[in-house]
Amino acid sequence: MTGRVVDRSGVGTVTEPVAAYRVTLRFLPGGPAVTGDWSDLATAEEKWRADIGVYGSHPTAVITLAEQLPDGDWRPLAEWTRDGGEWRA
Repeated sequence: MTGRVVDRSGVGTVTEPVAAYRVTLRFLPGGPAVTGDWSDLATAEEKWRADIGVYGSHPTAVITLAEQLPDGDWRPLAEWTRDGGEWRA
């Protein structure tokens, strides 16, 4: 997935990868979140698994892997909680 952005001069355009996958870590429902965005699903999955390894045993941690839809919204693909384990869409 690529997008087009105008360069700083406003004259030309540059093609850059657009984030299509997001990993989100929260410790409180609706609370602050740490997010990372990637254009490659395999990389996003690796980061999601790494976050599970580091934060997955915390009693309130929720670690979500989502994909970006064409309208800009995010659809969950997978989620991890200590008590519920792994959930996949």
